[in-house]
Amino acid sequence: MSVIVQEKVGQALNILQEKKIDLWLTFVRETTAGGDPILPLIYGHHLTWPSALLLSRSGERIAIVGQFEAETARNTGAYPTVIPYDKSIRPVLLETLKRLNPQTIALNYSINDVHADGLSYGLYQVLMDILRGTPFIQRVVSAEAIITAVRGRKTPREIEHIKAAIEVTMQIFQRTFDEVKVGMTEREIAAFMRAQVAELGLQTALDPTYCPVVNAGPASPIGHASPTGLRVSPGQLLHLDFGLLKDGYCSDMQRMMYVLAPGENTPPEPAQRGFDTIVRAIQAAVAAMKPGRLGKEIDAIARRVVTDAGYPEYMHATGHQVGRSAHDGAGLLGPEWERYGNTPNYPLEAGQVYAILSSLMVPGYGYVSLGEDVLVAENGTEFLYPPQTELHFIEP
Repeated sequence: MSVIVQEKVGQALNILQEKKIDLWLTFVRETTAGGDPILPLIYGHHLTWPSALLLSRSGERIAIVGQFEAETARNTGAYPTVIPYDKSIRPVLLETLKRLNPQTIALNYSINDVHADGLSYGLYQVLMDILRGTPFIQRVVSAEAIITAVRGRKTPREIEHIKAAIEVTMQIFQRTFDEVKVGMTEREIAAFMRAQVAELGLQTALDPTYCPVVNAGPASPIGHASPTGLRVSPGQLLHLDFGLLKDGYCSDMQRMMYVLAPGENTPPEPAQRGFDTIVRAIQAAVAAMKPGRLGKEIDAIARRVVTDAGYPEYMHATGHQVGRSAHDGAGLLGPEWERYGNTPNYPLEAGQVYAILSSLMVPGYGYVSLGEDVLVAENGTEFLYPPQTELHFIEP
């Protein structure tokens, strides 16, 4: 992990130049109680006493930490200057700011991106008290633009970690579909998948209460809902939504199958048509994704495929970033709904990884949704695993 921290800190210095921000100050304390979401990327450990990680546009990398955590800070290899303190961070932080004299100081708060909003209100007040009476208090800006870039622009090493998580995810999907039989409950399917996760010593990417999501037929509750006692039945669709956390990085994928009814050799037209519509929506979105496009533009393309086919508009975004978390913040492929803030207006950037998903309900058969993890590259977008384009079936 220390290598990734070094890479991300180096990346952040370049982003400060790009954004023309003089200093990025990450201010934390007792992070085991709920740390800043950016800390694993730029430090990689917890911090106890009030601590300041300073990255400057001039290239300086400074960690001001409690005396007992100074050696850990040095061992990250990311901060050549480590300044330990004992009684109060105030004098050493002020002295460092006076020496650097930044005209802009970016702090980790944001009204749009939860992953850029790591500075608590209480700790913000502590910092403002430290800065009171200095010119620096007037130079504070949001670090949202920095954090969305650092978190979103994956390094090659990060992309390899995500690919590894996807590979294991797909192995579990395959074993599960090989195991599923008519009569199994949603809970039994979920338990089978979680058992594989536990055997590998891994964790699910989201709360295991609803990861995996299992939807057997039209009566199954959709969304982040716990699997139920509903059984896999002939003539119905089976949907799985699942992701893993492996070596600090996540996958987020969805897959579909149909359970043949007696006398059926292939899925019936309504189920097949619903599935094909979602495939087309995802393929259209991915084909349009490239650096510079706005998230809302990509969302509109996929959404239009579904509504033009005669289905209702789905009530979720078409895509979200994946990385350290399954829902990794920053830009969103979504409509301009109030709940999404300004994130649908963020442009796509090379290095971002998105989970692309679209959905609909086929009356009488069940829920149809697919999820594919894709990488935005300079010349377009690539699937990180072959997408599902055929509706496989389970024989009764």
